[in-house]
Amino acid sequence: MSVTWALPFEKKINPKSNKLVSINTYKEIHSQSVKEYKQFWASVASELEWFKPWEKIIDDSNPPFYKWFVGGELNASYLTVDRHAKSWRKNKVAIIWEGEPVDQNGNPTEVKKLTYYDLFREVNRTAYLLREKYGLRKGDAVTIYLPMIPELPIFMLALARIGVVFSVVFSGFSADALATRIDDAQAKMLITADGGWRRGKVVPLKDIADKALEKVSTIKDVIVVRRVGNKVNMIEGRDKYYDEVMKDVPIDVYVEPERMKSEDPLYILYTSGTTGKPKGIVHDTGGYMTLLHATMRWVFDVRDDDIYWCTADIGWVTGHSYIVFGPLQEGVTEIMYEGALDWPQPDRWVSIIERYGITILYTSPTAIRSFMKYGDEWIKKHKVNTVRIMHSVGEPINPEAFEWFFKLVGREEIPFGSTWWMTETGGIMISHLPGLYLIPLKPGTNAMPILGVEADVVDENGNPTKPEERGYLVIKNPWPGMPLTIHRDPERYIKVYWSKFPGMFYAGDYAVRDSDGYFWILGRADEVIKVAGHRLGTYELESAIIEHPAVAESAVVGIPDPVKGEVPVAFIILKQGYTPSKELMDDILKTVRDKVGPIATLGGVYFVSKLPKTRSGKIMRRVVRAVITNQPVGDVTTLEDEASVDEVRKAYEEFKAEIQGK
Repeated sequence: MSVTWALPFEKKINPKSNKLVSINTYKEIHSQSVKEYKQFWASVASELEWFKPWEKIIDDSNPPFYKWFVGGELNASYLTVDRHAKSWRKNKVAIIWEGEPVDQNGNPTEVKKLTYYDLFREVNRTAYLLREKYGLRKGDAVTIYLPMIPELPIFMLALARIGVVFSVVFSGFSADALATRIDDAQAKMLITADGGWRRGKVVPLKDIADKALEKVSTIKDVIVVRRVGNKVNMIEGRDKYYDEVMKDVPIDVYVEPERMKSEDPLYILYTSGTTGKPKGIVHDTGGYMTLLHATMRWVFDVRDDDIYWCTADIGWVTGHSYIVFGPLQEGVTEIMYEGALDWPQPDRWVSIIERYGITILYTSPTAIRSFMKYGDEWIKKHKVNTVRIMHSVGEPINPEAFEWFFKLVGREEIPFGSTWWMTETGGIMISHLPGLYLIPLKPGTNAMPILGVEADVVDENGNPTKPEERGYLVIKNPWPGMPLTIHRDPERYIKVYWSKFPGMFYAGDYAVRDSDGYFWILGRADEVIKVAGHRLGTYELESAIIEHPAVAESAVVGIPDPVKGEVPVAFIILKQGYTPSKELMDDILKTVRDKVGPIATLGGVYFVSKLPKTRSGKIMRRVVRAVITNQPVGDVTTLEDEASVDEVRKAYEEFKAEIQGK
């Protein structure tokens, strides 16, 4: 038996864009940029404002520990704040922040606007506080554990200003997860808040932080931001409220930005750690800021009249790169939203688009699929015609979700891409480039590698696969923004990313290239399901399921089978108006067999009302798999809703009981 399902390779959409070029034209331009990638990236980096020019484009003498723009000096805080405050953008709004709470009419009760001069002033005051009153210096490390409030980017930029490495820990993590990250970073200070809002409830961040601090010994000082106003435990001599320690800091104080070497660390960001100890990915300054400058221009086509919104949380790399450093470096006006996209009503996210006239939208496929289950009417209630460019991030977007969103929000005419990158790459690697050269859209694809990046799909031996053959995603050349190392574990950096295919960066993703050269990411390689010798990506199975008109979302995992090795099973959320039935289940099974082939016959279909997801919207398939194989579910502190685990368990047990009853 063979897999007969094919991705929709031939369906091309030409959005309205004066940047549209032929596929061959882009390939020629891309080929030249890769051939001379060092000089190419040097030309991009020259567009930044450097205190001192580099002496060498790249130090590649000790691979894979590459260093970009060696000898150059710059500062990320200067690039994001100072240069705008000195220009006509001084009084331009940088951040529009909206809190989660709403009044009885559904309108937000808290909205703050910070101009670039406001940001400049607050970043300088905070940098002064941290340097002069707390004695932090270049080489120190600080952990940040804050909700999505303006103080979060302010602290990040202030620490970057004085050369202190920071580690932002997602505010949904547990005390144990926080403690592990503090300990590994050897942080001297923790910055947290009394709490944060999430789905109308207060997340007790200070209480969680206190539990974490019982397990670490490096933290000497704790700064607490007042967000929700609840009473928290304050340790004498260690804990201070941010507003109180800032009282004596002059409003017009100026802190000279530290002259950072290009290869100096900017931050450490830990991977989720679902398998083994979290990996502390260390990103540099010069290369990272170069990649963000390029991708903000090429991928998002940012202009000075844009209102940009990335719906991610700053606790993840998407927020670091495309809420804080990328957009602010380019001088855009952006939205920061504190809470859940569908709270208190499913149209909260659409109301934000309408309220502020969003022109550039960056969101996740899982968010889009969750919107689908509520139907079209919530979107149709609002005007979304201001949006001119959309992209998705986080995991593959299935063609059904792409086409639904493209029609309702994109009006079937604007560029809509699916970007591929990861914590380790620092910024976007594979994407449509509507700000530069736009090739035709294909529903569900990630398009082609950006200029200067040579990506490929290879087999087990590291040889390029043929078009439409599945394989492993790799990057073949160094790029600005790549990791310096894994913090305190350089050998692990080599082993995880550079040993499987020597000389190539292994992304850990399963992928395929079509005959046009477009890349399609099929999911994590460790989530590939091996059925009777055939390798099936979770993406292709879930995409087939979602093509059924009744299905809003699905999560597919493989479970052991004595004959086939593994069989795929699916947990499914139905759209409003559909109810579970034997007939519907059979119809979904038929859809998958028709789309993928007999080898993809599902071993079970379970209907649920919710799936285990992180607050950033990613489906936690490992949790689903653990439940149905009766294994420990592991760390679930990033779950949006812990009840989703019980939902999966209940659906599976009811199915087993029904089978046994027969």
